[in-house]
Amino acid sequence: MQELHDAPLAPLTTFRLGGPATRLVTTTTDAEVIAAVREADDAGTPLLLIGGGSNLVIGDKGFDGTALHIATTGFSLDGTTLELAAGEIWTDAVARTVEAGLAGVECLAGIPGSAGATPIQNVGAYGQEVSATITEVTAYDRRSRETVTLANADCAFSYRHSRFKAEPERYVVLRVRFELEDAAGLSAPLRYAETARALGVEAGDRVPLTTARETVLKLRAGKGMVLDPEDHDTWSAGSFFTNPILTDGEFAAFRSRVAERLGESAEPPAFPAGEGHVKTSAAWLIDKAGFTKGYGTGPARISTKHTLALTNRGEATTEDLLALAREVVAGVHEAFGVTLVNEPVTVGVRL
Repeated sequence: MQELHDAPLAPLTTFRLGGPATRLVTTTTDAEVIAAVREADDAGTPLLLIGGGSNLVIGDKGFDGTALHIATTGFSLDGTTLELAAGEIWTDAVARTVEAGLAGVECLAGIPGSAGATPIQNVGAYGQEVSATITEVTAYDRRSRETVTLANADCAFSYRHSRFKAEPERYVVLRVRFELEDAAGLSAPLRYAETARALGVEAGDRVPLTTARETVLKLRAGKGMVLDPEDHDTWSAGSFFTNPILTDGEFAAFRSRVAERLGESAEPPAFPAGEGHVKTSAAWLIDKAGFTKGYGTGPARISTKHTLALTNRGEATTEDLLALAREVVAGVHEAFGVTLVNEPVTVGVRL
């Protein structure tokens, strides 16, 4: 276990933003993680968990407490059952499952961050969500002070949400278990239209696993969603806003606003989201409200490759980023009456 004081946190985040922590502890085993959490809880010290840092917005003043960097390792494959330690690099784990010929997470390639964060956010992209393959999550329960195992049904997964996200002060994810599929080297059925189009196949078709993964990586890279230290479009948290889910009534009002602003022939994106609900596109809303790719003149701007990503152009502060985010939220609400919700977790600040 490594301990530092007045330690910078910006290098541990993909935004490369945020002030220092009073104390930074780096742990490499589950036992170290539990010991560090118990120590902080016993002392009443505020605790910040950091994995890959891809979903964090830390305030410029930093964090007055203990920041716990979870850097545990462990990749175990038994037949089609995969178990990952929370600190495993997610995109590397996906590559290894593809190499092993197993389907289920290949379209989640290139997503930055750690394995332990995937159930918290119910990470998803290109037609796949981890909730479809996670069978159980092992976590330290800070309330009962014991290690617990939660089955998939107990995780309360929904769109970019879970029990872990709903109770952020309670659970510390230690390990995640997945059940993958041996489809003779083929992917899971493709569920995302853009991926199918890029591959020249129909939705529901299967393609070679490596082809699916490489295609997704290419699509993500084209949107600045694959980490590259030289590319400021990737100095982000990926999608900064979640896609809004509206009731049928809210969506009808939204469509009326779209017609007023863009003309009667304009139709906003609409996807089924459960009975009585419709999901629409945050990227579409941002763009149509006038915040196009590259928007901004300061050190924090919208990505030049994708309107959903807010980026640090190299000299930004967290306040620069939040000012841009607030401008986008206000502009979208004024234009369409829809309130965008940030996807990254904010620490010491709020949108």
